Amino acid sequence: MFDVTVIGSANLDLVVRAERHPSPGETLHGSGYAEHPGGKGLNQAVAAARAGASTAFVGAVGDDQAGRLLASVATTESIDVSQLSVAADVPTGRALITVDDAGENSIIVIAGANDDVVAARLPASTVVLLQLEIPLPTVTKALELARQQRCTTILNPAPAAPLSRQVLELCDIVVPNEHEVELLGGVGALVDQGVGHVIVTRGANGVDVHSAGDTVHVDAAEADVVDTTGAGDAFCGNLAARLAAGDPLDDAVRWAVVAGALAVSHDGAIPSLPASVDVRRRLGKRAGT
Repeated sequence: MFDVTVIGSANLDLVVRAERHPSPGETLHGSGYAEHPGGKGLNQAVAAARAGASTAFVGAVGDDQAGRLLASVATTESIDVSQLSVAADVPTGRALITVDDAGENSIIVIAGANDDVVAARLPASTVVLLQLEIPLPTVTKALELARQQRCTTILNPAPAAPLSRQVLELCDIVVPNEHEVELLGGVGALVDQGVGHVIVTRGANGVDVHSAGDTVHVDAAEADVVDTTGAGDAFCGNLAARLAAGDPLDDAVRWAVVAGALAVSHDGAIPSLPASVDVRRRLGKRAGT
């Protein structure tokens, strides 16, 4: 029995630093380049594991150097990869990321092997966490299996895509950012289609938790912003871990907010994801203890 199972993408992130994002047709000089393990699914699995949750990851990589690197990252973090498949003739996914001097990013994802992710079965888990960098039929099937197993289901609808009532009514919690929630029709539309809780992340403006007609706002934690790439994944993985540990939703959100703030103070996605001891220490400082 796992605390958290994450079904999602695994990518190699190719990251360019530049003073600003280029305009259409414009070429800029970059100031740095790095390659990091990533993909929203793997990022969130690592975030959950570092938050203290026993974690399984369901995904797919190519039979190439990048795929072997990503698999090794998961095993190093003590994540179960018994359902991480290897696609023989498809490359591992890539994400092309530009980060400007303000730490803001723009991302283009090439799915590669992520299009081969399937969810024929799920490990027994307390919480199941998904995103939209894998095929929507796989997301739907995984949510159906999770609901049958009475798991708490969390969907991070990124990148945003049209979602049917069939999908949304299987979600206990949906976690869009401030842009994604508008593309999905707004909080009201999500609730009307059966979502239990809508948690909207708003970067430096904090988080709004919408539950049964009530809204709770949680302020953002202070952060020295270096790279925002992993912030949302840090939030989602830590949220899942704390809910699996039995925290009430509002407490889990406050923990996840701090995790996201710690993540933006470092380069890269997985390299930036904090350990539980660091989140706990920062929460103590926020509380004045």
